[in-house]
Amino acid sequence: MEVISQSFDRLGQEEIQQYTITNDHGMSVSCINYGCIITDIVTPDRDGKLENVVLGFDNVGDYIEHAPYFGAMIGRVAGRIKGAQFELDGHVYSLDKNEKDNHLHGGKRTFHNVLWDATVIEDDEKSGVEFTYVSKDGEEGYPGNLNMTVTYVLNNDNELTITATGFTDQTTLLNVTNHTYFNLSGGLRRDILQHELTMKSDQFVQLNEELLPTGRFLDVSDTPFDFRTARKIVDGTVSTDEQNILAGHGYDHPFLLNSNHDQEIQLYDEESGRHLIVESNQPSVVVYTSNQINGGFKIGEVEARDYLGICLETQGLPDAIHHPQFPPIVLKKGEQYNWTTTYKFAVVK
Repeated sequence: MEVISQSFDRLGQEEIQQYTITNDHGMSVSCINYGCIITDIVTPDRDGKLENVVLGFDNVGDYIEHAPYFGAMIGRVAGRIKGAQFELDGHVYSLDKNEKDNHLHGGKRTFHNVLWDATVIEDDEKSGVEFTYVSKDGEEGYPGNLNMTVTYVLNNDNELTITATGFTDQTTLLNVTNHTYFNLSGGLRRDILQHELTMKSDQFVQLNEELLPTGRFLDVSDTPFDFRTARKIVDGTVSTDEQNILAGHGYDHPFLLNSNHDQEIQLYDEESGRHLIVESNQPSVVVYTSNQINGGFKIGEVEARDYLGICLETQGLPDAIHHPQFPPIVLKKGEQYNWTTTYKFAVVK
């Protein structure tokens, strides 16, 4: 196991570092201290060919100008907050309106596009990087000084584990996720329409035209949202279900998970043989099938287009502060926030 650090790019006077964690089998994970962005995950296919299986860029300018949160840690609150405001302990907080009248993924300048401090972690059986950042009281409208720690650790079982912990000096909201776009074909050889997704989930959250939760939980039975047995992503893109249509002909929906740390999410690409198992301590996962990448830029040598990647955003439910029936996302002074998700990469022969 080893971690190699090298210069990735510059942002003004600041140098951005890239950290590449490689295990004894040749699998590697590369990340940068700008936004904790995962730029590359290199894994073997069934023939042993090592290829990148995530969407990313090779310079910071493209991340700033084009990337729809490629590979980044998202916070303070992942997803949308209706009206860009919320009430907490009798005080109304106004947030940055960065998606029409709503607040999306923590605002314009926060976890996903700031520089984090980084420390290398090295061990015989696992290695990684620890990132830290202090989100100041009032950042993007949120109360409290928030101390965040995010770690990326790779082991020799081809498992990448991401953990995030947070402490605040005032009651605030916190609901993070990682926004990596996966494409198991390798090197963006194909889109993800033929990828098969399996999830232990009986319900998903209904969305309105602004992609905000209505508060209703819908049964997945007899719908394109039933992934309890393997279903190809293409099903949602050709579906006439109004929920698929309003999401841009695909998925951008929170699914309630039936269990945790139980192989609850699986993604498979039959042609390459690559198989991804995702396990988390979070109550839900937002499945986003990159329905609105829109193009106009390149990802490596590939022209950006819809359905090039799939995000599996383990998290609390979006806009939970406005829906008392959702699991709470309030973090109080003296409490510790804990988020963890493991991504295990394998091949099916």
